[in-house]
Amino acid sequence: MIPFGDRLHDAVERAGNPCVVGLDPHLALLPEEFAAARDPEAPRRERARAIGDFLCGIIDAAAGKVPAVKPQSAFFEVFGADGVAEFERVVAASKDAGLLVIGDVKRGDIGSTAAAYAQAFLRGIEGQDPRTLCDSITVNPYLGTDSVAPIIDECKGTGGGMYVLVRTSNPSSAEFQALPTGAAGAETAPLADRVAAAVDHWGQDLRGASGWSSVGAVVGATHPSELARLRRLMPNTPLLLPGYGAQGAGAADIVGGFQSGLQGALVNSSRGILFAGKQQPEKHWKDAAAGAMDAMAAELRAALLG
Repeated sequence: MIPFGDRLHDAVERAGNPCVVGLDPHLALLPEEFAAARDPEAPRRERARAIGDFLCGIIDAAAGKVPAVKPQSAFFEVFGADGVAEFERVVAASKDAGLLVIGDVKRGDIGSTAAAYAQAFLRGIEGQDPRTLCDSITVNPYLGTDSVAPIIDECKGTGGGMYVLVRTSNPSSAEFQALPTGAAGAETAPLADRVAAAVDHWGQDLRGASGWSSVGAVVGATHPSELARLRRLMPNTPLLLPGYGAQGAGAADIVGGFQSGLQGALVNSSRGILFAGKQQPEKHWKDAAAGAMDAMAAELRAALLG
């Protein structure tokens, strides 16, 4: 059983870039070929199938180009059980294409509920096709160690991974994550730093041969001034950096999240890749997405390798 941190290291080496494609199928942006997904008169199963078909096409384009994909479960869950079935189909197609799968599920609860979330996405139930399980998931730590420990246990047992929300890319994230912590008159640090220290601690027992832990952290590329500091607080933690592209961050903004060359972080782009055809109507949507992946990989390599 190879731990997630080592599998991630090897996947980045094979792909030659640290890109992850966010699979967020915004209905209004889907190519006309998949218009059934936004047709309120179409059966729910047909609508869900359309988003799965689109994303399987993106996965075909991504195979061999990037190390990982990140399906966002909410876009599937709006279609109920039909959407969940498509989520599993997309995960399986990604595995078949040799891509790591980060399930963007942002679960956070305690005790047996947290354990059930971890089982649902990382281990499954007896007889379940392992191709439908994620390699890693995103986790909300707001409830404290109680909410994370069952998922850590599942990672130890399955070789899976987790990315803990530390400093997210959304504009209002500072409302809580940048709040100073500490006793009055004492040296203070933002709450995100306290979470980062916890992530570093949680991940110590899950470090693999590569040196990387299977406990990662989500840090927004939209906060470049904080990224290097958080990297220092989590030296063995693989980072997941959302915010590149459509949210405004560029290649220069992500450099502080890396340790050596291409290693240390994955950089996420969703809309900029999935819907690149909107800006290039002369191209087929899949060709435009593939070209956007190539352009992103080249840009990141230039920034990280010089």
